[in-house]
Amino acid sequence: MSASYFAPKGGHPGQDQLLTDRAVFTDAYAVIPKGTMRDIVTSFLPFWDNTRLWVIARPLSGFAETFSQYIMEVSPGGGSDKGETDPLAQGVLFVVEGTATLTVNGETHALTPGGYAYLPAQSGWTLHNKSDDMLRFHWIRKAYEAVDGLDHPEVIIANEQEIAPYVMPGTDGKWATTRFVDPSDMRHDMHVTVVTFEPGAVIPFLETHVMEHGLYVLEGKAAYRLNTDWVEVEAGDYMWLRAFCPQACYAGGPGRFRYLLYKDVNRQMKLR
Repeated sequence: MSASYFAPKGGHPGQDQLLTDRAVFTDAYAVIPKGTMRDIVTSFLPFWDNTRLWVIARPLSGFAETFSQYIMEVSPGGGSDKGETDPLAQGVLFVVEGTATLTVNGETHALTPGGYAYLPAQSGWTLHNKSDDMLRFHWIRKAYEAVDGLDHPEVIIANEQEIAPYVMPGTDGKWATTRFVDPSDMRHDMHVTVVTFEPGAVIPFLETHVMEHGLYVLEGKAAYRLNTDWVEVEAGDYMWLRAFCPQACYAGGPGRFRYLLYKDVNRQMKLR
């Protein structure tokens, strides 16, 4: 089945639209619906030409603690020769629309929808939109937590459509995760994956665990349990879940439910 990826287009609602929407911000979770991603809430970055972005997560008291996440929108001819300005920041790019021309370590790659790049700290990458169409991609950033005795990770370039998903045991293929990094590779302190539920599939228990989550719905719709609430979400919505926030999912269909998932992994718990 071909993949589908929702990308926001911005714009502005008319004066006749009702104010009612599904945005929720609590101490345990947040839901940022696709309808909130309008022109008026975009941001801009130094050294990025013809580019705007929606910031959907950032380190903040009572919000994301370990990462930031942007939806980048690069117009034709736009981009950056200085993509990352923080020497400690590693990044993951995931393309949802258009073609990104990424150069890293002296090699140039064309990232099309489903395209993934892991970019280690201080990799000095550049990215441009050399096509005639709009480019939209997710950019997830985390300060790398180095560990004595472990090498730093290397650049990874992939496309999720070319990777066989890992099927969760006992689910008959209805719940699967597309992994870009080997979970046993301790060099990595974050994982970004694509999770797929077929219609009718469920997370059959309330997951309650240490990993902080960011979930962007790429395709479909579902009912998601967040702490004590059932929340309906659809393609284009974003969810943040703090560590230990109980969570579960029911994918009612009619099509697949898929999301881009961030979580922090593989490190000792900070004690100070």
